[in-house]
Amino acid sequence: MIPVRGELCSNCKLNDVLLPVHPLRPHIMAMPIQVPRYTVDQVRSFPEDGQRYELLDGFLLVTPAAGNLHQIVTLNLAAALHQALVPSRRARVVSCGELEIGNHTLLDPDILVYPVTYEPRTPWKRIRGWWLAVEVLSPSTRVYDRDFKQKAYLNLGVEEVWLVDPESGTIEVWNEDGHNHVSGGLLAWRPKALSPDRVEIELDQVFPRA
Repeated sequence: MIPVRGELCSNCKLNDVLLPVHPLRPHIMAMPIQVPRYTVDQVRSFPEDGQRYELLDGFLLVTPAAGNLHQIVTLNLAAALHQALVPSRRARVVSCGELEIGNHTLLDPDILVYPVTYEPRTPWKRIRGWWLAVEVLSPSTRVYDRDFKQKAYLNLGVEEVWLVDPESGTIEVWNEDGHNHVSGGLLAWRPKALSPDRVEIELDQVFPRA
């Protein structure tokens, strides 16, 4: 025990409360975890191994190759958007697309819609003013898509983001005003460049029937 005043003794009291002497404990310093940051050029130099490599502010996002259902839904939705926008030369629809920002951000939405004013040979890094970025969710990507990429797209200037869930047959629509959960029927989309016109997507044409 240790007294409040005086020298060390074996059993000092202060108001009948014993004050214990604690042994010295070593100071443990936690070593910081070094998370590597990559550049766009480094990611583009990775060997082809079937996985998708993306960058968000230099941090690597790695997801496996898409499954069959994912690809069917992606193709169906891309075809519906293509039919609604491309023949009238209102926008370009690609699957998949790229958002390349500076040296440390490279995202690959499953579907990307951007203005038709950009020529077909325009490099991805020069394209801006994106109308729509679509991510089709799968078990291996839904955390990245919902918790990281959805917010990143909007922060980078994408007008609207759709998170498509093949399992539930639903689409979450995200924009600067919040989000709307579309559970079936008709999805009406009104890009700013087309207002007051709108694009209508029949969800029965997007999600395959069993």
